[in-house]
Amino acid sequence: MRTLLNIIWLVFGGLWLAIGYFFFGLLACIFIITIPFGIASFRMAAYALWPFGKTVVHKPGAGVGSALGNIIWFLVAGLWLAIGHLTTAAAQAITIVGIPLAIANIKMIPVTCVPLGKEIVDSDHIPYGSQPVYSF
Repeated sequence: MRTLLNIIWLVFGGLWLAIGYFFFGLLACIFIITIPFGIASFRMAAYALWPFGKTVVHKPGAGVGSALGNIIWFLVAGLWLAIGHLTTAAAQAITIVGIPLAIANIKMIPVTCVPLGKEIVDSDHIPYGSQPVYSF
């Protein structure tokens, strides 16, 4: 079922979201100081490409640096990417088949807004003691 949902997701919006994350990752890697944002964006691109069967967990050891980075991320990219998720979710929710995809799109918004200090793992391999943020 995960594979089927991922294929439908890829065709009906996931590819475009992943391209958006990848494009921002390339822009962020231009300057040395913004490379951590680029890496987070590439991580989110992979997640947006194939989200079902993945879980977002809090990364142990993430501290003040990731909190400050998340504030900067939200102001520069997170808000715009969240708008992209909302737009895609609205387009997907028009059909009955697209409603689960729209719900998944909405669930990705909190991770889109604050990706630093999070880790994306397989749903079957959640590290011991980690609490999932969202799971598909």
